[in-house]
Amino acid sequence: MERISIATPVFRGNEKKYLNECIDTGWVSANGRFVNEFQKQFADFCGSKYALACSNGTVTLHLALIALGIKPGDEVIMPTFTYIATANAVKMVGATPVFVDSDPETWNVDPAKIEEAITHKTKAIIPVHVYGMSCDMTKIMEISEKYKIPVIEDAAEAHGAKWNGKRVGSMGAIGSFSFFGNKIITCGEGGMLVTDDEDLYNTMKLYRSQGVDPSAKRYWHLVSGYNYRMTNMQAAIGLGQLEDIEWHIAQRRRVAATYTKLFREELDGYVQLQRVDDPESHVYWMNCIVLTDRVSKERDQVMAEMEERNIEMRPFFYPMHVMPPFEDKTAHFPIAERLGSRGINLPSHAGMDDEKIEYVVQNLKDIIIG
Repeated sequence: MERISIATPVFRGNEKKYLNECIDTGWVSANGRFVNEFQKQFADFCGSKYALACSNGTVTLHLALIALGIKPGDEVIMPTFTYIATANAVKMVGATPVFVDSDPETWNVDPAKIEEAITHKTKAIIPVHVYGMSCDMTKIMEISEKYKIPVIEDAAEAHGAKWNGKRVGSMGAIGSFSFFGNKIITCGEGGMLVTDDEDLYNTMKLYRSQGVDPSAKRYWHLVSGYNYRMTNMQAAIGLGQLEDIEWHIAQRRRVAATYTKLFREELDGYVQLQRVDDPESHVYWMNCIVLTDRVSKERDQVMAEMEERNIEMRPFFYPMHVMPPFEDKTAHFPIAERLGSRGINLPSHAGMDDEKIEYVVQNLKDIIIG
């Protein structure tokens, strides 16, 4: 079997055609028709009024926090079990990330823990739709409304997932997405913000483009902003991907259905899968397992032996509170700590056919059970 990679992008639509148009016309930087069209179509896809294309997913979170007025001394509640970009963005505005634990079965942030962590300093909540599955946005938005605290949805991994019929990103004050090379759809690198609030949209747009006043003379800047714009070339690729997003999502779900069936047949009791109550809530950016106590080997040893068999795997995110930038030796979040030490990401991309998935599961079974 050839090497099986954790993630491989698939380009099967207009990506090359649109990219060549950028090159042929010379519109390769932040101006050009594809940026505007990508924004418009992505807003429509999410069911939001506005969308703003950016250079990557991390800066979308930074702009969202700026737009909401988050500043030094403020606290932002977020899961400790997430990718570090979420916490880094909070630090970028000088605020303090307040970490909370996850639900043991969905692995998403536990809404009850969010409410317990609220103080008079809490100025925002950032739920993260982990590995492609929507958080319980009903409970989170109830908390948001009860305490008048805005929500920024970190939907970097969950393009197209739904909660009660609504797309992720469209339920909070602002939604943030990433188009890194391994995401559901990709621009190579890029990000997008969505919102229904015109004032938030205009503030994020102002800071995204060096603070230049769009209604004034050229080179007149209202604030000290940032160069967080997406290029027309990135947007060209992203638009080609977005036009085909339902196919990409369908392939992720196909792969997940095969994995789920095989794990229940071959490794029941040895691996825990993410609980999914509503099929529309999950787009399976990553298919994942957590090794149960029946597995005697350490997670990293299992991964190393899979690598010897030419199968790439990755560990789960390490909880924020155990890593040097955010370390807190007094903190204890048992669910996140278990996930961070026992969780494995599996090859999940659209190129995974049944033969490859079966090969992954059989090799895992050989290593775990013998």
